[in-house]
Amino acid sequence: MKALVIIPAYNESKSIINVVKEIEKNKQNKEYKLDYIIINDGSTDNTKEICEENNFNVINLVSNLGIGGAVQTGYLYALKHHYDIAIQFDGDGQHDAKYIKDLVIPIINGEANMTIGSRYITDLSSYKSTIVRQIGIKFLSMMLTLLTKVKILDVTSGFRAVNKDIIEIFAYDYPSDYPEPESIVTVIKKGYKVAEIPVKMQERLYGKSSITPLKSIYYMIKVTYAMIMRCLIERK
Repeated sequence: MKALVIIPAYNESKSIINVVKEIEKNKQNKEYKLDYIIINDGSTDNTKEICEENNFNVINLVSNLGIGGAVQTGYLYALKHHYDIAIQFDGDGQHDAKYIKDLVIPIINGEANMTIGSRYITDLSSYKSTIVRQIGIKFLSMMLTLLTKVKILDVTSGFRAVNKDIIEIFAYDYPSDYPEPESIVTVIKKGYKVAEIPVKMQERLYGKSSITPLKSIYYMIKVTYAMIMRCLIERK
C-alpha cells in the first residue's frame, strides 16, 4: 500500500521544516509506504526557498489558490502517482504525525473510506481551539447530522485520510471555499463510510488562522449554506 501525506502550506516558513521532520520520523511501518508532497500555495514569504534548499518534495503554485485548491492539487498528484491512501496534514505544526498510522489503518482494514482526526471524541487532545470556534464547530456538527444522519464532532478538522476511491473524487471535485465540512457531506452522500479517530493536536506556534473571531459568525452562515447546497447537489 502506498500512502501520500498532502501538506498545504501558505507562508509556513517557520514551521515547514519541523513538519517534514516529524513525518519522516513516523514513516517506518510494515503496513504501508509513506511519502509526502508539500503544496506551496503561492507563499509570499520564503517557504519556497526553504523547501528547495532542503530538497523537500514540493509543488510550487504560481498564485494562491486557497486551501481547497492547494489540497485538490495534492489529490491530483496522488491520483496521477497511483497512491492507495492520501492524508491531509496541515503545514502549520498543529497536527501530530504520530497519529497518521491511526488514521490509515482503519482504511487499510476496510473499516472506513475516510477517517477524520478528532479533538472532541476523547480527552486525548487538550487543545480544542478557541471558545468561539468550538461553538461554531458544534453548530456545524449538528448541521451535518441533520443533513446526513451521521454524527461527526470535529467537522473542520484538516487532519484526515481517504482511500483510493475518494482520492479520485477529490482530484476532480474538491470544495474550494469550505472544504472540510463540505467534503464530508460529499463522501457520506455518495455512500462511503466516515470514521472519527481520536488524535492529539496542538496550537500553532507561528502565524495565525485566517478565521478571526469577527469572521466566525459570517463563516458559519456561509459554511451552512455551502453544506446544504452540497447536499442538494449530491442528491442529483
